[in-house]
Amino acid sequence: MTDLLIHGVSELATPIGTTPQRHSEQGRIHKRAHVSVLCRDGRIAFVGADDELTVEFGTLPETERLDAGGGTLVPGFVDPHTHLPWAGDRAGEFAQRLAGKTYMEIAAEGGGILSTVRATREATEDDLVALVKSRLERMLAWGTTTAEAKSGYGLDLETELKQLRAIRRAGDEHAVDLVPTLLAAHDVPLEYRGDRERYLDLVCSEIVPRVAEQGLARFSDVFCEHGVFTAEESARVLKVAIQHGLKARLHADEFVDSGGAELAAELGALSADHLVAVSRRGMESLAAAGVIAVLLPGTSFFLMKHSYAPARQLIEHGVPVALATDCNPGSSHTESLPMIFVLAVYELGLSIEEALTAVTLNAACSLGLGQEIGSIEVGKWADLVLLDAPQLSYLAYHFGINPVATVVKRGRVVHSA
Repeated sequence: MTDLLIHGVSELATPIGTTPQRHSEQGRIHKRAHVSVLCRDGRIAFVGADDELTVEFGTLPETERLDAGGGTLVPGFVDPHTHLPWAGDRAGEFAQRLAGKTYMEIAAEGGGILSTVRATREATEDDLVALVKSRLERMLAWGTTTAEAKSGYGLDLETELKQLRAIRRAGDEHAVDLVPTLLAAHDVPLEYRGDRERYLDLVCSEIVPRVAEQGLARFSDVFCEHGVFTAEESARVLKVAIQHGLKARLHADEFVDSGGAELAAELGALSADHLVAVSRRGMESLAAAGVIAVLLPGTSFFLMKHSYAPARQLIEHGVPVALATDCNPGSSHTESLPMIFVLAVYELGLSIEEALTAVTLNAACSLGLGQEIGSIEVGKWADLVLLDAPQLSYLAYHFGINPVATVVKRGRVVHSA
């Protein structure tokens, strides 16, 4: 593997550590001016001044060089909540929402998730692989180097397996690393609407065991929400998943306080996601259990809800906060973490520094990857983003543009603007 030396960096900005950052630590960003970074065997081998580099490694005459041109270097972005393997679109529903219908009203009429289920069931595995890879290309261009990807548009055994196989194949064939999550309990499919208990039996007795047996997922997730799955039903699914070696994640308290945050804490889930309607008790439970709050401001923005997760209260309660796109066709159709970063600063009230930790180290930790990625430190994988900006604040200060100049994945340039 060729070494890579990144030089001419105006500002390097990174959180430090391998564990989730909370309270004031979430905003503690290590910044250094005019440094170089040496990538060797895919990992970060050196971070520091040029004279220190020469003392330790010599002049490195054969090493490939990347001139940062006075840009800012940050860790590769990590997107810990996406729904990448879907077919079809919901542009028609978008028009309905613009005309005044709510997301839940459209879903009650057979649209929403079930609309995407129909299209995804009809798609071939090759179709889904191609669609995921096209979305990964856009994510990479916006600086994402690792992402979680959920199934959940199958809602039957074969299509859930098909989605997860598509995630694995697309990840194997693309620079962006994918972390797969089983979301069979995303909704109750039409054929089981008269007997939801039978569908839960299918998820617990067939889908979860088959997915675990084939090693197709690292996590299991449930949409714990009024009108979807109750906290009790969610607990049933996740306890079975945990028994089969899958770690828990949870869609929690998006529209109403469903008890999802408390359940995530009880089960020791790595993350509780959405949390727009989380209660004070829920926040306290998350903090006590060390569960990471994955906030999805793109969803509130896209659904025109004008209400966002209480990010400041979560941080004040000691809950580590991460950010994600929730990339999906119905409620957050974007692959851009820089867009989510802007919303986090302008709508959630995060500082620039807190938002950077949220899209890097805390996001990595929510996927169990904090030991390997999420910060620019010697020994970690060299997943890096070079911004066409003189300092970190430009990520929110100069909005509406793609700030990414170059993306490095495991010490190799994989995208240049």
